[in-house]
Amino acid sequence: MNLHFTKNTNTATFLSRQVANSIPFSSNKVADTFNRFSVKPGSMEADIIQSTIEECEKTGIKGEEKYCATSLESMVDFSTSKLGKDVQVISTEVGKETQMQKYTIVPGVKKVGSDKSVVCHKQNYVYAVFYCHATETTQAYMVPLEGADGTKAKAVAVCHTNTSEWNPKHLAFQVLKVKPGTVPVCHFLPEDHVVWASK
Repeated sequence: MNLHFTKNTNTATFLSRQVANSIPFSSNKVADTFNRFSVKPGSMEADIIQSTIEECEKTGIKGEEKYCATSLESMVDFSTSKLGKDVQVISTEVGKETQMQKYTIVPGVKKVGSDKSVVCHKQNYVYAVFYCHATETTQAYMVPLEGADGTKAKAVAVCHTNTSEWNPKHLAFQVLKVKPGTVPVCHFLPEDHVVWASK
């Protein structure tokens, strides 16, 4: 399959929990956030901040618990509160940015953890914010890949086994030409996304 693993240009790092908690993360107080980071209202950066906050404030779909972690400590706390303390954490490891190329799955695909996991996706924001969601209908796999140029990679694949509550207009259904709830939907995760799985 042809895959393109790119390095995310969003290099924002986590703030400590104490500092992150002192900064409003709410659409009601977005003007305070703009002031704090000298962001001009109406600018592209302001739109990104507002969009991330609004996405975090939306209600999750049925069967999904969602949370936006604004510090590493809050991500750990949310994930372990859903899975217990005996967890493993995995992410895609490519090593270098690659151009679009053909990858072959090589032997050694491993299922990671149970069917319950927490997947955290890095958001565009002025500091590191991860959109995390916990579901009981997700299976994670570590998939060894080899590129046509000999590049080796380990990619995390996540399979959603129940998509019946997803928006019928979701891109996955358009690409796969299937309807919600009919088949599992699997995808690879970029390098800066993290899967927490119970052992």
